[in-house]
Amino acid sequence: MAHVTSLHSRQPDANQTAYEPTYQSNRPAYTITSMEQALDKVLKAAQARFTGGLSPIALQAAFADWALHLSSAPGKQLELVEKAFDKTKRFASYTAQCAANPNTSETCITPLPQDRRFTDDAWKKYPFNAMSQAFLLHQQWWHNATTEVEGITQQHENVVEFATRQILDVFSPSNYPMTNPQILAQTLGQGGMNLVRGWQNFLEDASRAQAGKNPVGTEAFVVGRNTANTPGKVVYRNALIELIQYAPTTDKVRPEPILIVPAWIMKYYILDLGDENSLVRYLTSQGFTVFMVSWKNPDAKDRDLGLEDYLSHGVMDAINAVEDITKATGIHAMGYCLGGTLLSIAAAAMARDGDTRLKTLTLLAAQVDFTEAGELTLFINESQLTYLEDMMWEKGYLDTKQMAGAFQLLRSNDLIWSRIIHTYLMGERTQMTDLSAWNADATRMPYKMHSEYLRQLFLHNDLAEGRYTVGGRPVAISDIRTPVFMVGTERDHVAPWQSVYKFKLLSDTDVTFLLTSGGHNAGIVSEPGHPRRHYRIQTKSKDARYTDPDRWMAEETEIDGSWWPAYTDWLVQKSGDPIAPPKMGANGHEPLCDAPGTYVFQD
Repeated sequence: MAHVTSLHSRQPDANQTAYEPTYQSNRPAYTITSMEQALDKVLKAAQARFTGGLSPIALQAAFADWALHLSSAPGKQLELVEKAFDKTKRFASYTAQCAANPNTSETCITPLPQDRRFTDDAWKKYPFNAMSQAFLLHQQWWHNATTEVEGITQQHENVVEFATRQILDVFSPSNYPMTNPQILAQTLGQGGMNLVRGWQNFLEDASRAQAGKNPVGTEAFVVGRNTANTPGKVVYRNALIELIQYAPTTDKVRPEPILIVPAWIMKYYILDLGDENSLVRYLTSQGFTVFMVSWKNPDAKDRDLGLEDYLSHGVMDAINAVEDITKATGIHAMGYCLGGTLLSIAAAAMARDGDTRLKTLTLLAAQVDFTEAGELTLFINESQLTYLEDMMWEKGYLDTKQMAGAFQLLRSNDLIWSRIIHTYLMGERTQMTDLSAWNADATRMPYKMHSEYLRQLFLHNDLAEGRYTVGGRPVAISDIRTPVFMVGTERDHVAPWQSVYKFKLLSDTDVTFLLTSGGHNAGIVSEPGHPRRHYRIQTKSKDARYTDPDRWMAEETEIDGSWWPAYTDWLVQKSGDPIAPPKMGANGHEPLCDAPGTYVFQD
């Protein structure tokens, strides 16, 4: 069996328990070279505390690009004047109709499908219907004004349109008690007690945030007790990962183990939540031996850990340990989100070097081409990345608050404004779920690794274009020959499914692509019996012609239910006949402690 020498760095003690690194990064540390450079970084880091990590220069450049091109486009200006006149006329006609029939259900503009702010019947009554319609018309005009301006770069146009939408959302009539009929009705019906409860909720949340505590309700979900509680053992540990081997639940198992590489942006146990919605528990029940990587939560001393460290001491060390323990001739490797991207790099490097240990490759909401990576690309340009790097330089890592804030901005109506309305104005707490509790258990990102990830993959798209190097030599996704199973989710704002689908353009192997309902997290945690779930699935052989994503979606039949059984059917087809389960830890990898291990508890 061929092995990859450049990636197979072994630890002196495979079962070391110390958290201090025993390895040295093979890339130079990110250091400052002068006092003047340090001054620049300190000042930008101080600025970032007030801007939430957003570069004001990048934002100004985008708006300047838009304003200058719009000012030199009289035709576009005339078009906007005509649209303003048309919308004014439509709104005047609509208000006249409302005056004649205050309870009319007619509208002069329909909100976008994902905009659920004005769906309640109370918004159909005057004057609230007029308020909502005026807001939507105003919002539509600004969309016309900020898009299709000739000459502006696409990235700047996206930034301006997004920023303008965020500003307008602040003034939505749904956000204020006197212009939201649902809040008014609740306030009148409860004598204002909803506002009293809301104020108490606000004080409680502010107090918890100040103290660094998790949100209300998360205490009901305890890691190792009622979440992340699938029985198992930590069978390997280094300074970056713990490797968990889960106990078998069937008399016999498939000879090829499953190794799961989750994203390190959050804790691993999204794939091992409760008893009913744990993918790990489901896979073991279907007769598979499952291993899970649990990443260390990095701190300031890990600032110089890079992507190659995560590759060598994360993915490759885990593969080595799984091979040692099971003596399997093939491994089913699964990667989720960033973990899937890293696993793709590892698979490409292994294929390049003749390492044939991967039997299959599964990628869950993972991208290898970042040219269409959704609204996250709004924050990816040279100015913004330099600003972000200066902010990380001060601490040595990207703080959890910066990451959470960026993701909340992408879905501000769902994650910011709706929460403010429901919790502080309606005075109601949304019941905490295990998925919500997991989402609050965030992790940090090392300075060097996150900078490399954003620059090499997001900004320059090096992996898709053949420039990404491992061990000093480039890797190519087209070198991968193992069968691939890919999962995209319909409402993914982190890894849009059309972007995930682009793997087909780069690969030279059989690819089974599955598109499931739900978002980046909820679509993956889609256990059998979960209501209102569906999926589409198709296998493309390496010699088949390419089908674009929109046509693919239109042609494939929608299947009701969870995608998990379809996935296990695919795995069974790629696996050998069942054998006796391997020992829990073996061959120099004796169990160190019970699952979920120790790294998952690091704050």
